[in-house]
Parts: sequence; structure tokens; C-alpha cells
Amino acid sequence: MSEPVTSAFDPLREQLAGAAREFGGDAVSALLTGMVDDVDRALREELEIFPVCHHSPASALAMVRRLRDKQPKVIYLELCEDLQPLLTELRNCRLPVAVQAFATHLDGFPQEWAPLSVVAPITEASAEYQAIAYALETPGVELVLVDRSTDHVFQWAEKEDAPEGEHARPQGEEAGLHGDAVGVEIGDLRPRFAELEEHLLHHGKVRHWSEWWDQYVEQPLSGADHDTYRQVMTLIGSLFRRLSRDPARLAADEDRERYMWTRMREHLAATGADPADCLYVCGAFHAASPVEQFGVRSTAPFTITPRTGTTWLYGLIPSSHSAIEAQFGLASGSVSIAAATWAKAVKRDGLTPYRLAGQKGARKAAVRKPAPAPGRGPAADRLTGFLSRPPVLDALDEAELLGWCVDIVRLARRNGYLASTADAIAVFETSILLAGMRGRARPTPYDFQDAAVTCIEKDVVPGRRDVARLCEILLGSDRVGSVGYDALPPLARNVLDRLAPLGLDLEKRTIQRALLDLRADPALGPCSDLLWMLRYLLPPEAVRPIMGERRLGERSIQESWDLALGKHQRSLIELGYDGVTVEQVLEQRLRRRVWAPEATAAVALAAVEDAVLYLGSRRFADELGARAVELLSAERSADDAPEVLRRIRRLLAYYRAHEPELPAWCEEFATAGYAHYCTLLPTAFVDDDTGVRQVGAMLGFLFSMESLALALGCDRAQLELAVRQSHPEAPAKVALLWAARTQLGLLTVAELRERCDELLGNPLVVPSFPQYIMGFVQAMEPVPALSGFVVEVISKAFGRLPDSVLLPWLPKLITTLRAEAAELMPALVREAGRTFPGSLAGVDSWTPPWSSQPAPAPGLVSRPAAAPSGPAAELLSTHRTACDAVAVLLGCEPTWQAAGASPASPAALLLTAHPEPVEALAALLA
Repeated sequence: MSEPVTSAFDPLREQLAGAAREFGGDAVSALLTGMVDDVDRALREELEIFPVCHHSPASALAMVRRLRDKQPKVIYLELCEDLQPLLTELRNCRLPVAVQAFATHLDGFPQEWAPLSVVAPITEASAEYQAIAYALETPGVELVLVDRSTDHVFQWAEKEDAPEGEHARPQGEEAGLHGDAVGVEIGDLRPRFAELEEHLLHHGKVRHWSEWWDQYVEQPLSGADHDTYRQVMTLIGSLFRRLSRDPARLAADEDRERYMWTRMREHLAATGADPADCLYVCGAFHAASPVEQFGVRSTAPFTITPRTGTTWLYGLIPSSHSAIEAQFGLASGSVSIAAATWAKAVKRDGLTPYRLAGQKGARKAAVRKPAPAPGRGPAADRLTGFLSRPPVLDALDEAELLGWCVDIVRLARRNGYLASTADAIAVFETSILLAGMRGRARPTPYDFQDAAVTCIEKDVVPGRRDVARLCEILLGSDRVGSVGYDALPPLARNVLDRLAPLGLDLEKRTIQRALLDLRADPALGPCSDLLWMLRYLLPPEAVRPIMGERRLGERSIQESWDLALGKHQRSLIELGYDGVTVEQVLEQRLRRRVWAPEATAAVALAAVEDAVLYLGSRRFADELGARAVELLSAERSADDAPEVLRRIRRLLAYYRAHEPELPAWCEEFATAGYAHYCTLLPTAFVDDDTGVRQVGAMLGFLFSMESLALALGCDRAQLELAVRQSHPEAPAKVALLWAARTQLGLLTVAELRERCDELLGNPLVVPSFPQYIMGFVQAMEPVPALSGFVVEVISKAFGRLPDSVLLPWLPKLITTLRAEAAELMPALVREAGRTFPGSLAGVDSWTPPWSSQPAPAPGLVSRPAAAPSGPAAELLSTHRTACDAVAVLLGCEPTWQAAGASPASPAALLLTAHPEPVEALAALLA
């Protein structure tokens, strides 16, 4: 039999097992001894495992120290393996930034997941950045990413309506820099056991997990030696792993560990590297893994599934401290405080962190020559001493605390608070008091923040920022990164190059004003075209027009823009994933909209209008117009009829004014729409789901397109049959049908007036008469000539309807007109202005034009005027064709009167009874 393997942790294991059996039973004993076994197993591994926590200053400090001492030749990093080509581009960025994988065209994933996005934020105060900078700046060092690819992130995600990787997609404005991307991080050290986290926060006298971690892990480990750091971090990871109550997530984590160990063994076998010269950087949760693939000597197989056919695009996007906090559920300000802690610790310990050469805001770090790695003997037990001795209380740093107090008062006064020196003293004393109550001698930034809120913030916040936010700004601020020009995708660089004539630094995060005088400097025309396309593609805040507009057939001669492309750099970068130029992306998106399953004819017409406005491509506009014809013919309802009518009218007006002839698709649209709406009209009149506005828009299309459709071969009898076959029952639609019959000549205006008078005289119909009015108002769209009659009907209703019907109906009339007939109100108001007197004095003597005319004076009737004579009369009498055509057009019988004969026509009698217009015209011509 082989002798049992002795371990340096045997005394600690026995001590914890005995204490657990005495106070907690066998379950607690198994938990504690299992944690010690996990630490022992991780430290015995031939390949050195370096456990880290994401964005942890203590991990970054320990990483810098270990890299200086060990000088490894190969670094295995827990990060998606397909992101490795992007890491060299970090030289062109200002941290923090996020490495992103993006996919819009999916193959192997549900289409409703699109677009897919994965981000991995990187800050300077993180262990992974120190490892990346060391590997890229040190000759002969190889960096290998070993975590599963971004494709596997979603392959392993649960098949739900939306994918959730390591973290759910963040919500809120603070996560705008990352959008709805799934976050990937190294070392998610947060207990997946709500009761444990609540217990730790309660007994630690802290508010949230970030504060507990800073007090009990970050501060004790910031100056610890390498062995102590490794053992403590592995112990914490083992604790949280064993207390995890999420079997599905734990299984996914174990698959990740199998994946990483498989990749590392493959690399070692392919390169022949010595594990003693390698370093494995992973989250502390994965350091003590129980999977059978653990270790470089393991032979357990693991099959890595192939990637799907999804095409992934990669790039760098700007990030910020607040975006990282929102992405990974950290407390507000925790990443900023961590950055401040990192800077202070680097200065205190005299360390030289690793930085990428040429990076913005970074100095070139001295690169030391590789030194032989120190020999690794048996791991010494550092846990016993660390766990048994009481925590070392930091001495009060009065200078630091005084500086905080003075600066927060100054910042508070700048933001509208009535703070004074007394408040600074109160914050100082309260910070010390709170730290003492929480069992620490040195106030932490969280103690200072609580004290400042207590002493300075009153019941009202005078400005945009409260005191807690001011403390975050003071301690670390919300640092926002940026991606350099050389690291941008081709489209983003193309945009910056094409906007260079504006003379602005568009990489700044500030809002900049661009003034374009297109008449004085026509060379700025391409910039204007590009800005309008960006306005269409980017968020409204990125490119905002202040002066100028772009409509069909209209171009501004002067424009003013507010540009914030630097602030919305992420949107511009993701735009580059869709194409090489803005025009290409715009064409793709318009085509995608028109050929989407939910596309309608109105959507296609809107795309045609956008193509004409922004692209100016007749070929592409014709392609979209042909698609609009197909969609219109396939529609089975008239829900979009108002939008279709509005857009096709505008497009026809544009083409008639700017093109020698109409495009072929416009003619096809007119004929197809004429037949389509004639077919749907009888059903739409009786369908309760089809509103009056939709039916009015259908009639408007038929009447306004009638001349064009008839010229192209349509039959007017089809429209007459559709109107005759319509038998609505709703009062509003009945009024609309009467208006249509009037337009077709099937009903005269006099007959229509008689029907309305009968309705007003019928007590049974009076309560529903307001609905008839709504139908007549909607009839102004297809029959504009009825606007005067609509004014007449509304006037009669106001004059005859009883108050019990009229008063409750008035609010509904106003709201309905505003919601459904807003575009018709200007015409109605103009007609009313022409009908009613313009002054108050003329109201008493005013006679409505629709009332019966007074009898003319006897003298005027007994002296009829003779037929007009003169050169004009002789010319018209000689060439009667024009007058006959006008008479037929007006519906009159073309009869001629002999010279000198008495006038017998109604027109002559009217002019005789009212000679004022004739005399005024004669005076004007004279």
C-alpha cells in the first residue's frame, strides 16, 4: 500500500474539522474540510493557478508582483478565445473599454435573439489587463485565451425567449455604453446564496456586497504576499462554490472549466511548453474545480462542440465605470472607488504597473529582462495565520480624510448646496464615528459617503446630482473610455474622414455645434448628406439638427447641427458591423424593413421616401416601390390606408415636379390600389373593425387616383359598383357613403341637404346626429368640395340640437377631431372663415348662404337686361366650342341667347338681381 500524501494543510484541516463537529455537526465539518481540500488541490497543481476577482485592485496588485517575480513565458487567460485578435488594439484606446463580439445574421440560434452581443470590459485596475499588457509588451511571452468562444456562450445559454449568459442584460440609462450586450467577466465572486449574502452584510455592518468585499477582502489582501493571496482567494472561491444553490449555473461553470483545461492541455501538447513557465489566470470560483479534467496531467476527455454558422463581428467599444457597475450588478461608485484604491496602492507600494505602449493617457513602462522563475517547493500553510489573527486596523489618515471633507464641501457648493466649513468638520467627525461603530479605525470611502449624505444633503436636492453622486465623482469619478481612430472599424473612420471639412474634433465627448452655409460653401453639401443619413441611423442625441430640414423636393441653404459622435461612439462602432459605408448600411436596413415578414405597403412607401431623401438612387427607390405594389395587393385590411394615401400623394407630387414621367411602379401602384380598394370597399363599410378614417382614406385614394387609374386602363364602373354595393349601418359611415355618392353624381347636394334636414327633424335620430357629423368631416378627405356643406351641417347642428344632446357631445367632438381629423381641421377652419362674417357688427345682418334667398325687388325683375353685346360677346358667339365645353363641365345645358333678347337663364336672373359683382368686375377691368 502507498503511504498517504501529507499536506501542509493537515493541521488546519484537523482544527477546522474538530471545531465544526463540536459546534455545527458533520455537515459543517464536511464543508470546512472540503474548502481546505480545494485549496490544497489547487496549490498542488503543476500549472500555477492565479485566482482573481474582476476589477479588484488587490488582484491587480498581486498580479503585478507575481509577474515581476515569476516572468512567465505563457499566460492562459480566462476570456473568450475568439476575442484574442482584438487585444492588440487596446494600444489605441483610452481605458476603460470593452471587447465586443456582435452578430446580426444568426445561423443556429433563434431569430428573435438577434442581434447577439457579448462584451468583456477592461479597466487598468484589473488583473487581466496587467496580464495582457505584460504579455504584449514582453518579448517571447505568449498570451492564450482559453475560455469558450462567444458562440458557445449562447450555445450553452438556456433556450428561452432571450439569451442570458453569465449576466442578464442590464437595464437603465447608465448601461447605455454596453447596450443590451451579455457581459463576460473573470472571477464572479459574489455568493449565489441570498441568505448568506444577507448574513454577511448584516454582521459586517455594511450596506451592500461591494462594501463588504472592500472591507474584508480587498483591504487585507492589498499588501499580502503571493502565497497568502492565492490561498485566501482560492478559499473564498471554494466557499461560494460549495454554497451555490443554482445547479444549472454551476453545471455551466463546470463545462467552462472542462473547456479551459482541455484548451490548455492542447496548447501544452502542441508547443511543448513547460507548465512551470506558465501561469493560468482565472476567476477564484474556478480555481478549485472538482471536474475530472482538472490539471495538466488529466486524461479525461471533453468534446468541444463546433460553432454554429453565425458570423461574428469583433470590435472595441467605449466603456465606463457606471456601465460596468450596471452590467455586473455592482454598487454604484464601487468601480470608481476601486480605481482610486488602485492608484493609491500603486503609489504607496512603489509598484510600476504594466501598460501598453502608445496607449492614451499612459506612460511607457520599463520592461525588465526575464529572470529565472524561483523554485517552487511545497506550499506552506498561510491560511492558519491569516484566519487566526485578528484583522489589522489601519490607522486614521487624517490628511486624506480632511482632504475628502474639504473637497466634498467645495463640490457641494458648486452644485447648489448651502455647505460651509462647519459641514466639513461635521463630515470629518461623523466619518470617524461611523467607522468606529462599524468596527474599523480608518474610515473607508463608504463611511465618508454616508457621513457626507448625513451632514450635507437636506430634504431637497438643488441640482442634478445628490451628495452620494458627488462623493463618487470626488473619489474616482465615472471614467469613460474611448476607442482610438486606428482601432475603429472602416465605417467609423470613413465617417470621421468625410466630416473633416467641418473642422471639429468629433472624437471628443462634448456636444459640438456645426454650422453649414451650403450656398456660400457648396463643398459642405456631402457633409450635410452624411449628417442626415447619420441622423436616420444613430440615436437622436448623437446627431441632432437645430436648423434646417430635409423633405421631398426641399433642401436647406443653411443648416446647424449638434454633434455628439464621441459620446455615442458605441453606436457608431456597431454601425460599422453592418457595412463598410453609411450608404451601404442604410440600403441594407431599408431593404430589411421592406422585406420583413411584418412589412406593409405603408412601410414600403416610407422606405421609398427615405431612399429618395438620403440615397438619391432611382434604381433602389424603384425596387422598393415594386415591393410596395406587392405588399398592397396582398393586404386584406385597410388599417394603413391613411398612411398609404398620405405617402403616395407626396411621392406623386415629388415625381411630377422633378421627373419627366412617373416611375413605372407609381403607375402600377395606382392601378393596383384602385382595384384593391374597390374590392375592399363594400366590406370595409360594414366591418366594425374598420374605422371611419380608414374608409375615408380608401375613398380618398380612389377619388384622387381616379384620373391616373382611368388613364392607365381602369374602369370607373368598378368604383360605382363598389359604392352601390356598400350598405353601412353606422351613422358615420352612412354619412361617408352619402358623400361618396355625391362625388360620383349619384346624389345631388340638394338631396343630401334634404336628408340631413330630415335627420335633424327626426327626434329618434337626433341623439346619433353627432356621429353623422364625424362622417361628413372625414368625407372632406375624399370629397374636398363638400367642405362648405360640412360647415353648413355643423352650423345647423349647433343651432337645432337640444342642449341635452349637444353639451355632452362637444368634448367628444373636440377630442375625436384632434385624434382622427387633425389634418382636416385647417381646411374646415378656412371654409368657416369664408362663410361667417369677419366682424361682430355683421353678425346681426348676416344671412346664412344655405337659407332661402329673399325675393328680389320688383323693379329689378321687371327690367331685365338685354343680352350683352360687344367684341367679346361677338367672339364668344362666333366660337362657341369653349363655352359649350364649360357649360357641359358645370352640368348646364349649352343654350345661346340672341343679341338683344331678354335673359331667361338662372345665371342671368342671378346677375340681374345682384349686379354688384358684375359692376365691381367692370370697374376692375376699366
